[in-house]
Amino acid sequence: MAETVAIIGGTGVYNLDTDAKTEIIKTEFGNVEVSRMGDVVFLNRHAPKHSIPPHKINYRANIKALDILGVKRICATFAVGIINEKFKLGTPIIVSDFIDMTSGREHSFFDKLDNAKGHVDMSNPFCPVLSQALEDVAKSKSISVKKGGVYMATNGPRFESPAEIKAWRLLGADMVGMTLCPEIGLALELGMSYAGFAYGLNWGAGMTDVIEIQDDVEGIKTKMLDVMITALAQTKNTDCIPASLI
Repeated sequence: MAETVAIIGGTGVYNLDTDAKTEIIKTEFGNVEVSRMGDVVFLNRHAPKHSIPPHKINYRANIKALDILGVKRICATFAVGIINEKFKLGTPIIVSDFIDMTSGREHSFFDKLDNAKGHVDMSNPFCPVLSQALEDVAKSKSISVKKGGVYMATNGPRFESPAEIKAWRLLGADMVGMTLCPEIGLALELGMSYAGFAYGLNWGAGMTDVIEIQDDVEGIKTKMLDVMITALAQTKNTDCIPASLI
């Protein structure tokens, strides 16, 4: 039986293919719509027409639906604001770490512990095998990517203030976004390997005098999907590294 893998699409990445088959997965946390093309499952994080804001996404239902489908490896996309001047807008970033500043979100499947077990290890939150595959595939396709970057997760849906951006930079963040957390933690709790693929849509507040928005979202999306699909296919028989529960 073919291994099922998943791509979670964020802003600007709303579908996998027009011929993909849509289905509803029922979970104890709610129903989730996914589309499938062969052994690749696509989940639109914000739902059709980008109708769900980041703080209202049912992250537990989404990850549980992928678990029900047997998914063990995920590549997830994110549109982010860049706050490190050494980064470039539009260049895909292979995320390497994160800081979680979100609040009020259901962030764990472990509402009760089983003999104290339920603390997920975050020493290597992003699977090094999947992350390396993204870099290697991008290089083989002559697609420029940035390897490594710290994602600051904020609540949204409002954007950050200049003072917040300054603070996040001092804390070591390279980008800000609103959807990585609690998604990554939930995936790791269920033993999935997770890689993050972000692209800079704009500069953070106060970074520039003029608002600059990356406008080639469609072109970036096409390249990123191509890289993710290929990377997931090439790592099928590779020992990816999920987090462990302590």
